[in-house]
Amino acid sequence: MYTQRARRMSRREFLGGLTVMGTAGVLGLHAGLEAAEAPPETTKIRLIQVPGICVAPQYVAEELLKGEGFNDVQYLKVSTAEVYKVIAAGEVDISMAFIAPFILQVDKGIPIVLLGGVHVGCFELFGTDKVRAVSDLKGKTVAVPELGSSHHVFLSIIAAHAGLDPQKDINWVTHPITESLPLLTEGKVDALIGFPPVPQELRAKGIGHVVLNSGVDSPWSQYFCCIVGSNREFVRAHPVATKRALRAIVKAANLCATEPERAARLIADKGYTYDYALKTMQEIPYNKWREYNPEETVRFYASRMHEVGMIKSSPQQIIAEGTDWRFFSALQKELKG
Repeated sequence: MYTQRARRMSRREFLGGLTVMGTAGVLGLHAGLEAAEAPPETTKIRLIQVPGICVAPQYVAEELLKGEGFNDVQYLKVSTAEVYKVIAAGEVDISMAFIAPFILQVDKGIPIVLLGGVHVGCFELFGTDKVRAVSDLKGKTVAVPELGSSHHVFLSIIAAHAGLDPQKDINWVTHPITESLPLLTEGKVDALIGFPPVPQELRAKGIGHVVLNSGVDSPWSQYFCCIVGSNREFVRAHPVATKRALRAIVKAANLCATEPERAARLIADKGYTYDYALKTMQEIPYNKWREYNPEETVRFYASRMHEVGMIKSSPQQIIAEGTDWRFFSALQKELKG
């Protein structure tokens, strides 16, 4: 189990590890690239902290961000539904989150810009014995934290892909995720969808069974799940800071994959359970970010959402108006593994 001593030691161990790992050998980095760049236009960077572990790279990135020239790194605690609002409002500068609600924001003309992908699927759909396939959700009761949350939006897309009308065929109920777990045990809800640490806790407690795992089940496993977004004005005014912050996040993704125990200790420092954090590091392929195309991800999800009337814009309009891949493309070349 995670001990208090491990918590006290983790920051020092991490910094010591950076001394060893800050070469091309382990993280696949080109030494000296950061030093050759201009300093960031701002030394303050604000990110989000949600009730979930899947965005682990941006928690692990805290010291890496400081190494990129940000001496003031802040985390704003928000619900999953609030993530996109605070980014659009400029209350945070850059952050990872699930792709689909970002697309909803772009479709509404909200000034959000998508910058690059970090990892593939982390959502898992759990059900009772009444739900063995997504099609079995018809007429069933499904718990989500909030309508409009990433949970609700993603499962609506999955249901539509399976031929259901998510508005008419599913009885949506809203509960905090901590309240939904016992409801599934008691059969008061038929299914719920969650991202780490929820799937890890459900498995540990033997609650329900996996109906769909977006990390392994097609077509969801073939595209980015969490993607990095920012406020358009921040990117316009701070291009160097944007690239440096994005670099810290993808470096941290590498660290999550290559040093899962170290990463899990840092995540536990943010208030999460170490055991579930470690399981997440071991289950999500955080080092695969170079292998997926973020534009294809946007096109895939925007197409699904346009087909069922969730957005009015075409996929190409979403790409043209809400994406900027120049920093991510440069980092894919610079940080070769």
